[in-house]
Amino acid sequence: MLGIVLAFAALAGCGSEVASSGAAGGPSATATTPPQVGCASVNQATAVSIRAMRLEPPVGANRVSATYHEATQVRALFGQLCAAVTHPARTMLMHCPADMGTEFFGTFYDGSRVLATFTFAAMGCERVSVTAAGKTLATMVYGPAAAAAPHLATDLAAIMGSPKPGMMRPQGTISPS
Repeated sequence: MLGIVLAFAALAGCGSEVASSGAAGGPSATATTPPQVGCASVNQATAVSIRAMRLEPPVGANRVSATYHEATQVRALFGQLCAAVTHPARTMLMHCPADMGTEFFGTFYDGSRVLATFTFAAMGCERVSVTAAGKTLATMVYGPAAAAAPHLATDLAAIMGSPKPGMMRPQGTISPS
């Protein structure tokens, strides 16, 4: 009877991650734990490849690309992007300046394995999205998203070697005419 119970217990765990107690009393990773993707993989990121496109005439002449391998800075940027999209701003009608700023497109890697892709629109009302395993999380960067990711623009500028993108602050008032 005990053998049957153990067999069912083993089958019940199929497809799920089983945490075991480590020496410190917390879960310990094993060699059989599958690699993560998306925001769960921030600490696995070793590189990021970024394309920046300035959205002003002439459009084709304003592209910049960089691949960055400093894991500490790569993980800081990845963490800030994930912090923003996991604390989405409330959807509301906003006045966004017609700022033809820069849009960044990037991919985070663990060696050659893709962990996630992102976009960051540093213009008008800033927007960010992170996509992994076919799922996209996106938000405008104000309110809770901006509070959760206060170093997003600075971390991106550190990697791209460009000035910090401007930060738009929503204007919640209407000017009487």
